[in-house]
Amino acid sequence: MNFADRDDAGRQLAHALKPLAGTGVVVLGLPRGGVPVAARVAEALDAPLDVIMVRKLGVPFQPELGMGAIGEDGVRVLNHEVLNNTGVTQQELAVVQAAESAELHRRARRYRRGRDRIDLHGRTAIVVDDGLATGSTARAACRVARAHGAERIVLAVPVAPRGWTKRVADAADELVCVATPFGFQAIGQWYQDFAQTTDQEVVDCLNEAAARTGGRRPARGSTVAATKADAPRVADPEVWVQAGQVPLAGSLAVPEDPTGVVVFAHGSGSSRHSPRNRLVADALNRAGLATLLFDLLTPDEEHYRRTVFDILLLARRLSAAVGWLQERSEARDLRIGCFGASTGAAAALWAASEPDSPIAAVVSRGGRPDLAMRRLAAVTAPTLLIVGGADEQVLALNRQAASLLGGPSEVAVVPGATHLFAETGALEQVAELAAEWFSEHLAAVYRA
Repeated sequence: MNFADRDDAGRQLAHALKPLAGTGVVVLGLPRGGVPVAARVAEALDAPLDVIMVRKLGVPFQPELGMGAIGEDGVRVLNHEVLNNTGVTQQELAVVQAAESAELHRRARRYRRGRDRIDLHGRTAIVVDDGLATGSTARAACRVARAHGAERIVLAVPVAPRGWTKRVADAADELVCVATPFGFQAIGQWYQDFAQTTDQEVVDCLNEAAARTGGRRPARGSTVAATKADAPRVADPEVWVQAGQVPLAGSLAVPEDPTGVVVFAHGSGSSRHSPRNRLVADALNRAGLATLLFDLLTPDEEHYRRTVFDILLLARRLSAAVGWLQERSEARDLRIGCFGASTGAAAALWAASEPDSPIAAVVSRGGRPDLAMRRLAAVTAPTLLIVGGADEQVLALNRQAASLLGGPSEVAVVPGATHLFAETGALEQVAELAAEWFSEHLAAVYRA
């Protein structure tokens, strides 16, 4: 391990950037993981800190392939080679840009909370991330900083693969990296603690930097899970979900102008009335997401172990609920995510693995992905696996599962939490992580 955590990485990177102290630089962190690293750099150089907001413009029928990127104030950089090779029309480009622009500005408001973007005209901008793998996001960030008027760009990261400079040499005037180790496979392997950075941590870093440099500091407070903490609870009227011949009781909550809808799959011995799932659902509602909580089993079925642990049955019921949602006027045009707990997480992953599944994102809380192990490779939906740090056996299962999933995945560890996240503040962390994940992956809609 080269770094204990992002704070340690930031301090080591700041040492390498020490010659720039006192030169009037601005430090720009890539959210989310780059901001804590950038915060330590800005502190050491006594420089202002800001976020560099970038959203990739993905090809409509192949979103992982970038055809460009956008930044704030209408900045756009395009990859004309990709555009020409894929035949993307101006209309298709405009649809993608509109969706990503809405998400970019939503995040910028969440992070800055009333502060203006720092003016870069004529200044040196140090663009910082917690590491560099492919370099695509870093390149886009550098180009956006240049378009915002920066006279000189320094791209600085704690760790990158050997030969990394060839990937980004044309994007920055100077490249700085602490370590370029052999055997580089992923950024996280060079950190002892690479837990997912939350939106609140980003806001706190910006607040602290603003206070240090004399900028206005807004009040601390949760940004995603409690952005509208004082808002009234979204009504969740009772509904009946038809799963084949079996009607299942549920609750459907739809906030005003929802950005997506999340279906809950509870674990064994639980139901739609689970206070833990209710807490998470309320947080998702406040973040602008609709939610469907429903009973996967009938009251009679709940008494039998063979049905409680019948993952195929649970997955079929969940898929039926997703199909039912797609016919509802409230959710017909929304992207669908699944939030699963324990055995419900296995059902969510199994359902997401089905061919042509409309499930666009999955979050697991203390999940048992091992119960769907043979289907994991077919899960291409972005998946977040949230596990308690003290839930060691389940944590090991989830880390193994993450390596087998066929799509993007992350393991988020809530320090000190046990399987039910009963510790003070643990479930609130789960709610915030889930809200961030679903907000990111359900907001943009791509249509070929």
